[in-house]
Amino acid sequence: MSQLLRLPAESLHGAPCAKGTAVITNIARGPDDDAWQWQMSLIGMEHEVDFPAHADLRRHFVPLDAPVAIAFADGRTQHLTRFQIAQFDQHNEPQACLPTAPTRTFNLKLRGEAQGELMVRPLNGAMVLLAPSGWRWFLLLLSGRAKVIADHRSQPLEANDMMWIDPIPSHPVRIEGGGEIVLVRLPTA
Repeated sequence: MSQLLRLPAESLHGAPCAKGTAVITNIARGPDDDAWQWQMSLIGMEHEVDFPAHADLRRHFVPLDAPVAIAFADGRTQHLTRFQIAQFDQHNEPQACLPTAPTRTFNLKLRGEAQGELMVRPLNGAMVLLAPSGWRWFLLLLSGRAKVIADHRSQPLEANDMMWIDPIPSHPVRIEGGGEIVLVRLPTA
């Protein structure tokens, strides 16, 4: 049977970053906390925030509430609209992020050969999730209401609720409702 594990927003706690310019909420990391290969976090910011340097990871980054400008050491600036996903690594490492208004950003960090996929989109009606053997889904409902249906069971979600979805391979999982969602597909181990 597919597993649905709801993770209420109130179960997560943010902490200011070292310079105090942002609030970082670590959502999850795996396969274990100490030697993680993937990590998900939400970062709340109102002003310019420095990106820490990481030579060993790839970052999938998306602004959730307002556009941002990403500054690079070579003087380039990349403008990201709300829900526009950018990918960074050691060859394309950003220095700072400047939001146009207070915003949250979602970060998926991957180390080594770890794989993962980040999607952000509106939810209008129903969508179906499939995951091959060895993969699971993480869902964050940004706004609206939704219901996740798997194997004749359903779980309601409100804005800012999160859920882990461990589907049985070839068993579709439906998400029904309206709003905006963040989806991350990650390996189970």
